[in-house]
Amino acid sequence: MGNLLKGISTFRGAVYPNDSALYRKLAREGQQPQALMISCADSRVMPETITQSGPGELFVCRNAGNIVPPFSTANGGVSSAIEYAVVALGVRDIIVCGHSDCGAMKGLCHPETLIPMPNVAAWLKHSHAAYSIVCEAYPADLSGHDRVRAVAMENIIVQLDHLRTHPSVAAKLATNEIALHGWFFDIETGEVQVYDGAVSAFIKAKEDQPLPAAVMGRGNPHVTHQTTNLAAE
Repeated sequence: MGNLLKGISTFRGAVYPNDSALYRKLAREGQQPQALMISCADSRVMPETITQSGPGELFVCRNAGNIVPPFSTANGGVSSAIEYAVVALGVRDIIVCGHSDCGAMKGLCHPETLIPMPNVAAWLKHSHAAYSIVCEAYPADLSGHDRVRAVAMENIIVQLDHLRTHPSVAAKLATNEIALHGWFFDIETGEVQVYDGAVSAFIKAKEDQPLPAAVMGRGNPHVTHQTTNLAAE
């Protein structure tokens, strides 16, 4: 706690003064983040640091395993954060960010370690599909390290599928007002890989190239046309 208190003091004395005008503006006008990032609660994964985002730029929801429960499950913090970000804040992008050496994914690979943690075990049921995919579709002789990495990457895709079940997200996808992204952060190298839905693969993020999306809006003109006709009737 001593280090945390020292950090607060440093922030107040050395960091805040440089951004005080921005903080005052945010306090007056509220936040207008452009994206929601759903990331793991792992202390080594810091969304604002990875993206170099400043105050008010990124709406963040963190939990063990960067999990998005399907909408049909019981209401919780993740579902509420998604709905608020989409409906109230109007974010245009949602990012599900997994990472290497993820403890939650290790738990999926070694369920015996979850016996003393029943709540964690229950939570990770939302990621069982990722583990099943790796067991069925990947080589049986994967090393432990590679297996955890593969599960972490498949888990990102599974959670993106869950994200599409949320009505607020589905509606914005239908009107082409939002895009979904899957990122994988390698702790050791600092590299970020992004899931390209067009080729169904993770690729390295490159600053000089457009950032691919995992799921884009429909962009279907007939959607608006049909809705207008129904409203007219």
